[in-house]
Amino acid sequence: MTEDIRIFSYLPNPRVWKSLITAKLAEVEVKVIGDKPRNLPKWLWDFDAKKLEDVDSNELTKYKRESKRGFKGDLYKTNEFLDKHPFGTVPAGFNSDGTVGIFESNSIMRAVARASDNHDLYGGTDKLTQSRIDSFLDANLVFAREFQVYVLELTELNDYLYKRMTSVYLFYLDGIEKALTDNSYIVGNELSIADISFVCDFAQFLRERDSEEIINSQGYEIISKNFEEEFPRVCKHLMKLCQKQEFKDVMQDYLDKALAYKK
Repeated sequence: MTEDIRIFSYLPNPRVWKSLITAKLAEVEVKVIGDKPRNLPKWLWDFDAKKLEDVDSNELTKYKRESKRGFKGDLYKTNEFLDKHPFGTVPAGFNSDGTVGIFESNSIMRAVARASDNHDLYGGTDKLTQSRIDSFLDANLVFAREFQVYVLELTELNDYLYKRMTSVYLFYLDGIEKALTDNSYIVGNELSIADISFVCDFAQFLRERDSEEIINSQGYEIISKNFEEEFPRVCKHLMKLCQKQEFKDVMQDYLDKALAYKK
């Protein structure tokens, strides 16, 4: 099997898991290159990403970039990388020869689904179903953006941030709960990338439970404290998908602690 999509990212990364789960289900070859978040400043960001120790030291100056988001200190990115990824972020996806860059985790996941000979995970040939899947992916992206800010500020919470995240959480899960009222999956009765994206991003959010003491010490409760009771269909759906082998192979025991949470 030849490589279809390549991804450079910090690892582990639940947003990359979207593409890896999709790849397993769609029988697509995805190559992931990366390192722990603290080590990415020691890499040259590129389609052919490599550690700085493997790069000619005389060449490094021209690749040096000021870090603007998520990393401390300078980063090293080739001009070719920035041409393909104008926002300069990870995860960074590429087609098989590096001529096209794909950014944002949901878009990389879509590219993986489209690379398959069987597009069932992305609505098959039904363009309206594809658009409905896109609708959930867009809603998922809004939720994911908000919790990224929330997680980064957990040690310095304030009423505005906490209420905003709570509102987004309730809005998003209420929509997923309604979508599952008469359907086995988020979009109809077939597994799609809308389900995959939901599982990976919401699993990441549920890890706020690991920070309960920090949140309580500031006078707040964890937002997901009553998740299982408030959104029973969403909870059942999450647990069902996490038992599928393709999900388990990628996520392993990531959710075990969060789902074993006792109030």
